[in-house]
Amino acid sequence: MTPRRHILALLLLAVAGLACASRGRLVKAGDSPQAELVASMKDFERQAGFEESANFARHSSRLHVDYRCYYTGKLELPTDYSKLKLRRGTPAGCALNEEKHDVFFYPLEAAASGHTPLTPSLSKASVERMLVVVPHEDFHNDSRIEDWPATIREAASTLVGFLSAAEFAKEHYGESSREYLRLQREPEIFLGKAKLINRYAELVAVLYEARRAGAISRSTALERKRELFEQLSGECRALPDARSFNKCPSASNNAGLAFDRTYTKHYPLLHSVYLRSGKDLKSTMAQLRTPPNKRWSERSAIAHLEALAAPSPPPLR
Repeated sequence: MTPRRHILALLLLAVAGLACASRGRLVKAGDSPQAELVASMKDFERQAGFEESANFARHSSRLHVDYRCYYTGKLELPTDYSKLKLRRGTPAGCALNEEKHDVFFYPLEAAASGHTPLTPSLSKASVERMLVVVPHEDFHNDSRIEDWPATIREAASTLVGFLSAAEFAKEHYGESSREYLRLQREPEIFLGKAKLINRYAELVAVLYEARRAGAISRSTALERKRELFEQLSGECRALPDARSFNKCPSASNNAGLAFDRTYTKHYPLLHSVYLRSGKDLKSTMAQLRTPPNKRWSERSAIAHLEALAAPSPPPLR
């Protein structure tokens, strides 16, 4: 599936899901502790300089926004989720032959539509998860990051979600609260995950290239694949526990690895931009927004961000 066709498929799935999900009643003060928390986060976002969005303005009667089935071949590793094949799923899962395909079943709590509702699945999530998801989706809809490639938009939204959640928790619950103490660790834990996912994605890609070149047999490639995913699983489980994300891939196969790498590929670079921004939320957001009137390829975007992350030269004497 081409990137354009994949984006169209995503839009069609999102529209179909949100058409039903967004018909629920408006979120109002006093609805529930979860709704109050979302409203407080939206107030925080306005003060932090987020663009306004209609995300989480309505309750949904559906448990999830949508059910997606991402899949690919047994010896194929797409570079990101836009290159995975995609079908609509159901609450029961995906009607795909997993003997032929690597499948990742994804029930969505929220989607970056600008109108994603507050679903029961998100309301049941941990406080830390809710506090990360809301600014993640809202920053995703910021018009000033829409020109970035998907792999940079996802990493940027992930980072801003973590930073916003931690700063909100510090203000809302206090610096010694368990919510803040947990959330302020998330950017670094995800950095560890990102480096791990990126390293194994490269190893798996090299393995599949060797198979395509005829250097190894299919059976050898499949056995080595199994070993690599077992090693990845062991290493990711050894990471510190996270509260707002899964520290292992979404699925222990090619589809799960390609999906997660969309978020991790450039996260280390953006984390460096955050460090150069003084670990400040507003400064980091300003740096992650694209300069106007420029068309960005992934290469040019990376070069721009690398310049922002580079240390300042020492002063002349």
